Amino acid sequence: MIDYQGADDEALVARLAEKDADALEALYDRHSRPVFSLALKMLGEVTAAEEVVQEVFLKLWRSPERFVAGRGKFRSWLLGVTHHRAVDELRSRRSDTSRRVAGDAEAETLRIPDGGPDPAEVAWLGVQHDIVQRALDTLPPEQREVIDLAYFKGLTHSEIAAALGEPLGTVKTRLRLAIQKLRSALETERLWAVKP
Repeated sequence: MIDYQGADDEALVARLAEKDADALEALYDRHSRPVFSLALKMLGEVTAAEEVVQEVFLKLWRSPERFVAGRGKFRSWLLGVTHHRAVDELRSRRSDTSRRVAGDAEAETLRIPDGGPDPAEVAWLGVQHDIVQRALDTLPPEQREVIDLAYFKGLTHSEIAAALGEPLGTVKTRLRLAIQKLRSALETERLWAVKP
């Protein structure tokens, strides 16, 4: 008999490959609250956050092999999946809104292409909210602002530059410096897994 409550995350994920619904339930019980909290903070709507939670755990159920234990902690990976899904939702909303507002080819000129993966994500995955908040408090206000826009609002570099009226290079520099400072602060807390 398997002790689902006592088993570590990696063991439970391994059970998912065998379609063990009890393992999924145990992982859901452990991690659904932080997943929901992150989605709610990013999307600002309970219903949308609940949908993200369902999609994240469904993705885990369908493809548990996407989690590779040697690359970091399960919670970090799961919050990364949550972040990506919430950002996709934010971008979809902006896209839908701009199409409705402009209504034709003009909407295409308003849309800014995706600038690629969100660099702030590197500094945020897998850390608890209170630790991250303390690290954020060490940043100058302009760096904290670009981190918030990139991570919680899901804006691309170009969108942040437009929103702040700053050059794109300035935005990228602020993000890079903020990530470096956050990484240093989080390493001090021993919660940061240094990547090669």
